[in-house]
Amino acid sequence: MESFALDRLMRDFGKDVWNYAYFLTRDRHASDDISQEVFLRAFRSVKDFRGESSVKTWLLKITRNLSYNYRNSAFLRRVALLGWVRRRETVTSAENEFMDQAAANAIWRIILDMPLPFREVLLLDIQHEMTTKEMAGVLGVAEGTVKSRLHRARAKVSNKLREVGAHE
Repeated sequence: MESFALDRLMRDFGKDVWNYAYFLTRDRHASDDISQEVFLRAFRSVKDFRGESSVKTWLLKITRNLSYNYRNSAFLRRVALLGWVRRRETVTSAENEFMDQAAANAIWRIILDMPLPFREVLLLDIQHEMTTKEMAGVLGVAEGTVKSRLHRARAKVSNKLREVGAHE
């Protein structure tokens, strides 16, 4: 892999890799380090990439493995709320934008409080728009497991939103 190819990989997938690392570790500094390490490993092992998945799936799999290694060996970290939400194509009022952001933050808080297997499939589905097959490749589980986790995770989010709505 030549340097311009590595640069392009970093431009095309750097944000996705960093966001996934952050989602798994909840640590900005660790996410920076993990992201750099992902691209170094990709650069060193590009000859081993068999093309059985997309490049994005391959990079996210590396990210997941490094993030798990970090989580398993790291000390306790503070929890932070993710600050990214899909943007709309139309212009909204400041009030509607605030309400949308508040609703999105509430949903992300619920997601962040879920067990990791559920958080992960929701992130890969919502943020990275991966197919079930791609998620299975990243997570190293069967497609049926991904489908089951997605179904259960969505149900948990819906139930929690109903609970929160009932108390307000």
